[in-house]
Amino acid sequence: MQTVFQLLVSLFFSFLALNTLHYLFYAFMGRLGRADDKPASPDQPYRRIAVLVPAYKEDAVILESVQANLKQDYPTTHYDLIVIADSFQPHTLEALAKLPVRVLPVSFEVSTVTKALNAALGTLSTADYDIVVVADADNHLATDFLSRINTAFAQGWRAVQGHRVAKNITTSDSSRVALLDAVSEEINNHITRKGYRAAGLSATIIGSGMAVELGLMQAAMDNLTTIGGFDKELAMKLAVGGHKIGYLEKAYVYDEKVAKRAVFEQQRTRWIAAQWQFVADYFRPGMRNLLAGQWLSGIKLVQEMALPKVLLLGILLLTTFVCLFTASIATTLLFFSLLLALFLSMALSIPDYLWKRLSIRDLGVVFTLMISFGRALLNMRKAFKSFMHTPHNA
Repeated sequence: MQTVFQLLVSLFFSFLALNTLHYLFYAFMGRLGRADDKPASPDQPYRRIAVLVPAYKEDAVILESVQANLKQDYPTTHYDLIVIADSFQPHTLEALAKLPVRVLPVSFEVSTVTKALNAALGTLSTADYDIVVVADADNHLATDFLSRINTAFAQGWRAVQGHRVAKNITTSDSSRVALLDAVSEEINNHITRKGYRAAGLSATIIGSGMAVELGLMQAAMDNLTTIGGFDKELAMKLAVGGHKIGYLEKAYVYDEKVAKRAVFEQQRTRWIAAQWQFVADYFRPGMRNLLAGQWLSGIKLVQEMALPKVLLLGILLLTTFVCLFTASIATTLLFFSLLLALFLSMALSIPDYLWKRLSIRDLGVVFTLMISFGRALLNMRKAFKSFMHTPHNA
């Protein structure tokens, strides 16, 4: 019985070690390597770009975002902003009609981003557009965002992810959740985008602030029916087709981070469910691809099997604490070393501008968010049945 228990502990430790070393390795790679930003060529052509904005009941933020996103330094003759308006109020639709944007009203029995995007993609022709950019309803694209996308495609990229950063960080107590959400986003940017690219792998895409060649996007989105997390399945389809995803660190997308714990929990419930569903659907084909030498899709599966950072942190903290009272010194030190390694990976990944905003008071919020993450894990079945919308504020 003792041998069986020791085996289980060894397997548990090995699983946590693989997850921790995954984050630590790519955190170092992100420090050593570079993203895919390159200077523009003076003779590069302007590609036609369709900016798709899937929006569900986003009356509070859509007008401000549209007006901000119309300030691109890209030629107005070469891009269109297309708002996919799901369940909007009549007065919002009237206000949008006065702006130089296309509005595509849609209605679904069960609304999802996948359905909204496919509805819009079905109206686009490769004769009219070369590139599709996807932005959330609250996103503000930097004025040079489309120019940087155009430059990347001129250099041969067919799919890229921009640098999504927080637009609502202040020093008030009510914004501490948003600050830590911004920290989490930047850690992901450093590890799973810049770090992956430094290692020669595809960057992960987030679902907004990304750009894909129109024909490639239409083919990859065809037959997708996922309720949440369409970006994971889209990335896998691109990987199966042998298409790497680049990362543009200087192509900024300003995104509203969640400022309330309840909204954070709901959002993470959706994300965890999407990750779980993705692994369940693609485990067998992904492993077959890996064994067959199709590295892009196989490695994509392995990456998605990694535990979320906050969940891994919570497990390591709890395990180390329990070991202090129940395990040997050697076992306790092993788990404590993993905890330190995870802290190091995060420390390497947080940019200076966020380090300056963090304080000891934020540690308490971290623990509450760990609890929220645990609750999200227990409630993820809800996300399999309906789309869990993240509300945005004006």
